[in-house]
Amino acid sequence: MWAVLLNGSKVEGGDRRTGNCFLFFSEKLLFIMTLTEISIKKMLPTTYVRSYVAHEIFVATTYFKNLRPAMDRFVSRAGAAKTLMSLTGTIPVTFAGKIYNIPVRVWIEERYPHAPPICYVQPTAEMMLVKRVFLSADGQILLPYLKEWKKGDCDLIGLLQVMAAVFGEFPPVSMRPPPEQEPGSCWTDADENSVLSLPREDGQPFQRKNETDC
Repeated sequence: MWAVLLNGSKVEGGDRRTGNCFLFFSEKLLFIMTLTEISIKKMLPTTYVRSYVAHEIFVATTYFKNLRPAMDRFVSRAGAAKTLMSLTGTIPVTFAGKIYNIPVRVWIEERYPHAPPICYVQPTAEMMLVKRVFLSADGQILLPYLKEWKKGDCDLIGLLQVMAAVFGEFPPVSMRPPPEQEPGSCWTDADENSVLSLPREDGQPFQRKNETDC
């Protein structure tokens, strides 16, 4: 096997790393691995399908740039702890014509892609969870995309895109009112849940047709 660098020079075995990526050739195979993808693969234990998972994470973080991969300690609801790959950060959503960043954490199990990721909304101290049919009391995301997960039809980037679309229609978090002030305006959603308005970038609350005083 030999490698061609981006500058066109050829080296045996692909030992030199002077560019951002290599083109590795075999008789019938051509593939590209960026240094970022290589570094993600190195983070993963051998219990993962390392090349597959690293590529999916790389693609996901290319589009959702505020997500960062890291191996971290995951504790299940039963209290069992294990070290898993996770993506932590925010995903941008469009709500009422404005873009907001929703904090999430996506845990990728060793059985991935045969098993779906375990996903949570993680509100900051200034935020509170909003009651939604796709959200558990502790913030776990329970979308149909996850419940009906099937290898080959579902992937990490598709999951994040679905999350962004759903959160844009039904925000999973709202801002906490300042403790020294009374809550401002609120609005009632289709399920008749009173939801605190998310602040806009100009600092003003949203005005909705079914807005009421609380």
